[in-house]
Amino acid sequence: MAHLLGADGVALTIGTRTLLADVSLGLDDGDRIGVVGPNGAGKSTLLRLLAGTQAPDAGRVTRVGGSRLGMLVQRDVDDDAATIRDLVHGDDATHEWASDARIRAVHAGLLADLDLDQPASTLSGGQRRRVALAALLVEDPDILLLDEPTNHLDVEGVAWLAEHLSARYGRPGATGALVVVTHDRWFLDAVCSRTWEVRGDGSGGVDGYDGGYAAYILARAERARQAATAAEKRNNLLRKELAWLKRGAPARTSKPKFRLDAAAALIDDEPPPRDTLELTQMATRRLGKDVLDLEDVTVTVPARVSDARPAGADHVSDGPGERRVLLDDVTWRLGPGDRYGVVGVNGAGKTTLLSLLAGRREPDSGRVRRGKTVHVAELTQDVGELDDVAHLTAVQVVDREKRTVVVDGKELTAGQLTERLGFTRERAHTIVRDLSGGERRRLQLLRLLVSEPNVLLLDEPTNDLDTDTLAAVEDLLDGWPGTLIVVSHDRYLLERVCDRQWALLGDGALRDLPGGVEQYLELRRAGASDASSAAAPVGAPPTAAGAAASAPRPATTPSGASAAEVRAAKKEISRIERRLARIADEENTLHEQIAADPTDYAAVAALDERLRELGAEKEELEMAWLESAEVAG
Repeated sequence: MAHLLGADGVALTIGTRTLLADVSLGLDDGDRIGVVGPNGAGKSTLLRLLAGTQAPDAGRVTRVGGSRLGMLVQRDVDDDAATIRDLVHGDDATHEWASDARIRAVHAGLLADLDLDQPASTLSGGQRRRVALAALLVEDPDILLLDEPTNHLDVEGVAWLAEHLSARYGRPGATGALVVVTHDRWFLDAVCSRTWEVRGDGSGGVDGYDGGYAAYILARAERARQAATAAEKRNNLLRKELAWLKRGAPARTSKPKFRLDAAAALIDDEPPPRDTLELTQMATRRLGKDVLDLEDVTVTVPARVSDARPAGADHVSDGPGERRVLLDDVTWRLGPGDRYGVVGVNGAGKTTLLSLLAGRREPDSGRVRRGKTVHVAELTQDVGELDDVAHLTAVQVVDREKRTVVVDGKELTAGQLTERLGFTRERAHTIVRDLSGGERRRLQLLRLLVSEPNVLLLDEPTNDLDTDTLAAVEDLLDGWPGTLIVVSHDRYLLERVCDRQWALLGDGALRDLPGGVEQYLELRRAGASDASSAAAPVGAPPTAAGAAASAPRPATTPSGASAAEVRAAKKEISRIERRLARIADEENTLHEQIAADPTDYAAVAALDERLRELGAEKEELEMAWLESAEVAG
């Protein structure tokens, strides 16, 4: 494999902080490197040094002559006068790139919902990100450096990008190399063959590990075990030395000095401790049987010409009177202890769904029922909600919410809580406006938890968090006793903390996913295949296919049913599912009653008869469900 790029003895200090010290790294053909580490450790700085856009204080970075390097930074494109076509293809004629299958694949994966002649000024933050990424992939550099490429991508987009990069840089005999900074653990496992950890502990070190995220965690745990064993040996020796010094005669000055030197050497050999990070589970208010129910809920929003909308918004108005259906007669019941993940295409209404559950929005029709004991806490995507306390320190923000919190029988102050969440003493007393994005996100979460909610609504909770913080979040959510709803594109998080996934596919329905995220991707691929049948002839620009895919749907379905019949079938399916859920609850209650007193034969016989009746009704309902499902498509 040919060598492409190398860093030799690189060092960099910013202010009083040592980010990198005597770091030597190399990139060869076929390398796919994932870069992890705490927020602020210097991961993005390392990429800039490798790219040559920032100079080190010491050492050097060399690159093979003639190799092409491309880098995706976390800034948006700033040429608002340009169109998407200009940003991605420059002056290249359409026929030059439209005939390239690789470039068409990039269009399909990242730009299918965008008009190439759309001005950059109309793009949302997420769309700008996708355009910048598409431009890099079209350019196809030998060395590709990506800084948080999965930000603003949905589950489907992340899966496509992982597949594309693995095929480009991971196939046998591939030329070129990839370095990616990301907190998406699934993406790291799917793409990367090696991992670099930027320590961020002041030592300036970068450790290398073979494999993706899972292999990195296993290797790091083994290193920690070995370090703990070595530390225990040092501690035993140190205790012996100190015991001898305590017993030794004061007159023997030479020997105690030697012993003091030996003890000092043992102490100096102790490695610096890794910053501890612990999310504390607060007390959870009692949650009754009734939690949150959406009943026949319909939500419409003003229509839009395209997906051009502000970041975090669900829509942009296309004109008075034109409406688009986000939720169409949806019934969804949340019980105590339910743990659901929600995935969906951008603009399908995921954030709107959370707004309904949080009580920040009312449906156009239907109703949202809330239990009397429900106390909802919502983590939104907007760190700007901390702007009203931007003049306060992190400790003061938590202290305003609750002065003390009892955890495991111990009373903790706001300062102790912020320290557990990874804030050093200095950062805990830094005003909010000067905190990093990751620190603001952690503060949002801590502020939410001290209110002791029993229903958590999390909207993209992994944004701006490093992998260690994510592990702490997941550890907390693992034992969360209340009801949990998570909207996220992070497959690792969804599969770790949620028991079940639901999907918004953009058709107004909320669909259960027994097969999890993989089933959602299969549904999306099937939908794309159906849409492609109406696409333009081979060789036409991808935008033509996109326009055909977004054309109005016919009034009838493949089953021949009219739109009204499909709507009626969906309502019937919803009714049947509600009844089946009630039957299941009643069956559980009857079984418990039988088990409570199996010797009361008369009562058992009556209960058994009721079970038979429910079983017969269930069979009829299941047949009716299948018939309605055929009509609904």
